[in-house]
Amino acid sequence: MAKVLCVLYDDPVDGYPKEYARDDIPKITKYPDGQTTPTPKAVDFKPGELLGSVSGELGLRKFLESQGHTLVVTSDKDGPNSAFEKELPDAEIVISQPFWPAYMTKERFDKAKKLKLIITAGIGSDHTDLQAAMDKGVTVAEVTYCNSISVSEHIVMMILALVRNYIPSYGWVIKGGWNIADCVERSYDLEGMNIGTVAAGRIGLAALRRLKPFDVKLHYYDKHRLPNEVEQELGLTFHPNVESLVKVCDVVTINTPLHPETENLFDDKLIAKMKRGSYIVNTARGKIVDRDAVVRALESGQLAGYAGDVWFPQPAPKDHPWRTMPHHGMTPHISGSSLSAQARYAAGTREILESYFANKPIRTEYLIVDKGKLAGAGAHSYTAGDATKGSEDAARFKKSA
Repeated sequence: MAKVLCVLYDDPVDGYPKEYARDDIPKITKYPDGQTTPTPKAVDFKPGELLGSVSGELGLRKFLESQGHTLVVTSDKDGPNSAFEKELPDAEIVISQPFWPAYMTKERFDKAKKLKLIITAGIGSDHTDLQAAMDKGVTVAEVTYCNSISVSEHIVMMILALVRNYIPSYGWVIKGGWNIADCVERSYDLEGMNIGTVAAGRIGLAALRRLKPFDVKLHYYDKHRLPNEVEQELGLTFHPNVESLVKVCDVVTINTPLHPETENLFDDKLIAKMKRGSYIVNTARGKIVDRDAVVRALESGQLAGYAGDVWFPQPAPKDHPWRTMPHHGMTPHISGSSLSAQARYAAGTREILESYFANKPIRTEYLIVDKGKLAGAGAHSYTAGDATKGSEDAARFKKSA
């Protein structure tokens, strides 16, 4: 029987919800490209419940324990004395989230002698040293597409919040003011602007589709060029490299996976090539941008705003400069963890586990690493290597909390 070690974020500070704002959520059976949503044999939760926190347990306990497996759920994931570290040596399966990642470094792989499967409850497996997974023969899987549309909606929200100066304007209401001039001195129309995405995969393309009705000019860069009919449908301008795109865009949204080739892609040099007063929205991964370069660009006015849903490390230490830099719209990593998305990534996690325990193939689109090499979505989106270096700094959040 297997020991399953699951790392989830903490419950709400006021306790696990006794009731929810809505009674139900829409039922989605297929994604825009025709891929079906997760299809486990059953689920032990009601869609719309809080599943991604410790008490939610991704709805897995009844299923796993009924088959004789052991489930350990914790939010204590960072540092050598963490619960995760203590439970890891005899774990066969590790489940983690992009929002509250258990960083699987090479050192942790070396300790996990029985590890066979790592599952990301969500999308994005950069918190795992993929090279180490390949070297150790550990399978890595994620619930591909489960929250891509959720993230694309968050992108549009953040772009509008920055360009229309929404957050400071809301702040004046909270303070009891009616300071219209203060609200609009940094407010512009999105109409007519040039908006570009770095990567046009499931999330990037969905964001472009949602932005088209705003009568903007749309641009994209991706190492896999989109079909001509898609470019014509959305009026897209393709750029052969990132530098070409950022030079002409008023807003740049980052939607590429994190791997060694994209780490610190947006540094001082690249940001300097952007139009003065442009905006960056980053819901991909915090490490794709140079942390301090973003702060410098906001302070100098090279960037008019930066909205991000992702940090490095996660959770970010209390003194992380993005918490206090000017003209930002930062959120914790929540874009892909709406209650709607949780129903899908919890169901997808169970589907992967059902396949694994039955010795049946895991869906190809869910695979990141398999049989010692990149596979499935991993072969399409990632390069070999390790992007976890520096993740040990996440332990500082716990110390300063």
